[in-house]
Amino acid sequence: MGQVAALAALAALLPTAAIAGRVAAASPAPAQRPATFTDHVVLNGARLTHPTPKGPKALSQPDDITDLGGHLFVGFQNGVGPQGQPSPTGNLDSTIVEVTGTGHAVHQWDLVGKCDGLTADPATGRVIATVNEDAHSSFYSIDPSGAATHYRYTRPLPSHGGTDAVSFFHGLMLISASAPGTTGKAAPQPSYPAVYEARLDPGTRQVDFHGLFYDTAGVTVANAEGQGSRGHLGLTDPDSNEVVPSWSPRFAGDFLLTSQGDKEQIYVEHPGVRHQQKLWLLRLSDSVDDTAWASTSSGAIYTTDNGRDTINRITGPFQRGQVYSAVTPCDANGAPSTCPGPGFPPDYLGRLDLRTGRLTRVRVSGPGVAPQGMLFQR
Repeated sequence: MGQVAALAALAALLPTAAIAGRVAAASPAPAQRPATFTDHVVLNGARLTHPTPKGPKALSQPDDITDLGGHLFVGFQNGVGPQGQPSPTGNLDSTIVEVTGTGHAVHQWDLVGKCDGLTADPATGRVIATVNEDAHSSFYSIDPSGAATHYRYTRPLPSHGGTDAVSFFHGLMLISASAPGTTGKAAPQPSYPAVYEARLDPGTRQVDFHGLFYDTAGVTVANAEGQGSRGHLGLTDPDSNEVVPSWSPRFAGDFLLTSQGDKEQIYVEHPGVRHQQKLWLLRLSDSVDDTAWASTSSGAIYTTDNGRDTINRITGPFQRGQVYSAVTPCDANGAPSTCPGPGFPPDYLGRLDLRTGRLTRVRVSGPGVAPQGMLFQR
C-alpha cells in the first residue's frame, strides 16, 4: 500500500475532528530557499537596576515574556535559584518590567522568588506571574497601574515540584506543574499532574487548583511517522505552555504544553471538558522552550536572551501560520554537564514542522540572539 493510500486508510479510522485539522498531510511541504531574519536589541537589562542587600544591581536573566495593551511585560530572574534561593549578591527578587515596543521601560515590580511563568489575563487586565519552578512556589497578580498582590497555594502541590508557565484558555487559568518529584518520589508518577487548572480567591489571597491531566496520561501520536498510534506519556519536565491560535495550520485552538527536557509537545483538545479532552503527542527533534505563531508578514518575534540579558525583536519574511520555537539543546534530558558542546549547540531560533516535529535553524543576522521566552506581535 502506498503512503497516500495508507494515510487514507488510517484517516478513515480516526474521528472527523482529527481529520479536519490534526492529521498530518501525506506529502511533504515543498523545499524553500532559506530566508534571513534580522535581530535587533530592544532593551538591555544593564540599563535598569533594582535594590539588593549589596546595593543597586543591574537586571539580568530575562525569561518569560507577555504582552498587554500593546506593551511587553518581561520577567528578569536576577540570579535567584529555582527554589527561591538567593543569588550570589544575596538578592531574593525577580523584577517584572513593563516595556514599550521601542524599548522604553515604563514600570517595574520586584517579586520574591524566581519568576518563570508570566502572562496577561485579558479578562481582568492584570499580569500573572508564577515563581520558583522547582519547589516553594507561589503566585502574583500584578495591576499594571498599581501594585503586585502575593498569593499562596491552598495546599502542597501534589506533583512535589513547582510551577512554571501560565496561560488563559477560554477563562481557564492553566499552569505547568514543573520539576515533578523534586521534593518527593522520582518522576514520573501517575498521580503527578502535568498541568494545574487554578482559581484565585482575592479575599484569602490563595490559589486553589486541581490537575488537568497527568504525567503518564494516555496520548495519540501526532507525528507523521507513527501517526494515530496510542501510548502513554512519561513526562519529566513540563515547562512552557501556550494557546494555539486559530490560524495555526494544525492543532488550531488547542492548549499546548511543552515538556522541554523530554523533547515533546502535548496538544490538548477541549482541556476544560473532561469527557471530550484528547491529548496529541508531537515528538520533537530537539528540546524547545517557547513557541510562537506568525500572524502576519509585517509582525515580529519578541524574545528574551537569558545569557545576554536582553529583550530582542526579530523581523523578517514571516508568513501567516508559520511556527517558530526557541530551540534549547542544552536543556534536553541527557545533555552533557559542559554545554554547549559537540552535538549540543547554543540556543537558536528554529522553524517547527507540525507534521513531523522537526526543527530547522532559522538564519538570523544582527548582534546574535539565543531565544528563550518568545511571542509574536503584529
